[in-house]
Amino acid sequence: MRASECIFGPVPSRRLGLSLGIDLVPLKTCTYDCIYCQLGRTTAKVIERREYVPSDAVIDELKRTLENGAAPDYLTFSGSGEPTLHSGIGKVIAAAKTLTNIPVAVLTNGSLLSNKDVQHALADADLVIPSLDAGNAGLFKYVNRPHHDLTFDVMLGGLISFRQCFRKPIWLEVMLLGGVTSVDDEVMRIARLARQIAPDRVQLNTVARPPAEDYALRVPTEILERQARLFDPPAQIIADRPDVPHPAHTIDRDAVLGLIKRRPCTAQDAAAGLGLHLGETIKLLESLVADGTVIRVFQAGQYFHLPADRD
Repeated sequence: MRASECIFGPVPSRRLGLSLGIDLVPLKTCTYDCIYCQLGRTTAKVIERREYVPSDAVIDELKRTLENGAAPDYLTFSGSGEPTLHSGIGKVIAAAKTLTNIPVAVLTNGSLLSNKDVQHALADADLVIPSLDAGNAGLFKYVNRPHHDLTFDVMLGGLISFRQCFRKPIWLEVMLLGGVTSVDDEVMRIARLARQIAPDRVQLNTVARPPAEDYALRVPTEILERQARLFDPPAQIIADRPDVPHPAHTIDRDAVLGLIKRRPCTAQDAAAGLGLHLGETIKLLESLVADGTVIRVFQAGQYFHLPADRD
């Protein structure tokens, strides 16, 4: 993995406006193998933290990107796997804070938040968005398929202890799946645990892009709206929010492929995410499908584009 591959976007985010992505681990390196993951199945399920790409090289690439005029609403650590697996994430966050006043967000599955080194590494972030996808150990194993050394109790304890030491905003994301975790009793269990964690917000999500497993099913909006009221205060629904438009620029085949690698995209997603002309984006995607580089999948009433070599 090269440092030049670590910075992507800015892309439109349902929660963060325009987000410049900082991707610190190779696809797909994670502590979980979630059945709903839009990146496909995990190929390297690990819990050991290491420097997958040199931190200094990432910092230099970020500096160049910002100097070239990138002006996102957030710098967001996310992408191809679990960002806290990178042992230098704290160094990169601290450097980012010296380079710009743009706030830093970290999207994490929360699995390593019991680790004091991880808690310290995230201390300079402005916003942390961890996940809680199940209310008990059985569904945790079914939905998240964690590394065998990760337990539900340790994961939950990490979320609670991180809240106690991190006094800036925490938004807890809850991914609900049809017929699995969208059952009212299970949602109420998650809501009780959320009260223990005490995040600043709870945000409900559901499957919008092709998942790792076809049995990870979308929850209808009307059910999400009702179940949001089971939280106190009511949860926000972040599924299917409109993209944030920004000015068009020259189409870039590598940039489109880089975006699709990290998130299945409709043509509209890719155009909005990279500031491209929609018509030219459609033409490029058609050529990528025709030469076998990209495949097209119909999901939730839309066509999404994925790398042909995705597992």
